[in-house]
Amino acid sequence: MPLTFGIYPGGLLGDDHGIVHPALPDRPDRITDALDRLQGAGPALSVRAYQPFAATSPQEPPTPVDPQQYLGRGRVLDLVLPFREQSGRLDGWLEFVREAVRAHGPHLASLQICEEPNANLPVLDGSSPNVLNALVQGVVAAKEEARELGHTIAVGFNAVPTFDPADTFWSDLAALADERFLAELDYVGLDFFPDVFRPIAADQLAAAVTGVVTAFRRTDLPKAAIPDTVPIRICENGWPTGPERPEHRQAEVLDAVVRAVAALAEDLNIDGYTFFSLRDADTGADGLFHHFGLLRDDYTPKPAFETYRRLIDELGNRPVAVG
Repeated sequence: MPLTFGIYPGGLLGDDHGIVHPALPDRPDRITDALDRLQGAGPALSVRAYQPFAATSPQEPPTPVDPQQYLGRGRVLDLVLPFREQSGRLDGWLEFVREAVRAHGPHLASLQICEEPNANLPVLDGSSPNVLNALVQGVVAAKEEARELGHTIAVGFNAVPTFDPADTFWSDLAALADERFLAELDYVGLDFFPDVFRPIAADQLAAAVTGVVTAFRRTDLPKAAIPDTVPIRICENGWPTGPERPEHRQAEVLDAVVRAVAALAEDLNIDGYTFFSLRDADTGADGLFHHFGLLRDDYTPKPAFETYRRLIDELGNRPVAVG
């Protein structure tokens, strides 16, 4: 089963404390060139972008700026709408969702409502009150707007692995996930970063990936009555380089994780994989979160760039032969 591959091409990201700004500004020409090389002869590559909502608190900037500039050669937009309204009020939220569909609809392949709503960290939606209502109502509003405009858009949400048996996110979602929401839901995303925050031995990495993704499908999603017919996609996965984190190891981890995901695709109904991210925020910084890129902050490639290019060529959607 071929996977649809993607990547986040912006420099801005979040860490445990807030927003990390890139040391060097985005260079659209260099980004486009890198996307062209990753895509190769394939018909598509997904470009991930974030456009947060907050009505009464400081607004985080969208990233990357003007993602449509990167959509040449059949590339499509995977847009994320984080809910960062700390009052928890939904005033303006559903119109924000609908406006995103109107503004990006012809270019949108997928629209993710909320960003990691089960992760209670300052820069993630699990810290926002009322996020589950924002999620359920946002999915329905997005699909309604897409249908009205005649756009075919996959609308879904994402989550992180649940390791705490006392966590109630999925059962809480089940209480709100009525038939209408489930009928409109096109996919559920999984964000996970094996061997980043919890070390995993190299010979155990594939088994760890298999365990996490299988538990997500077989244990977590059924708690919210989400059926096996709704695809899973890996929305964020990566491995940062840096001190004691050699660049060659990033390439090895990427290869192992993607191949493990591809091996599970048919059995677990996995339709896509997106790497986080294209470029380091700051290659010279000490922080872990500054080094997730396939490229250094000056756009020179790490070994994992070529690894990802080869994986996309081998395992992704292939062009159709004519003649």
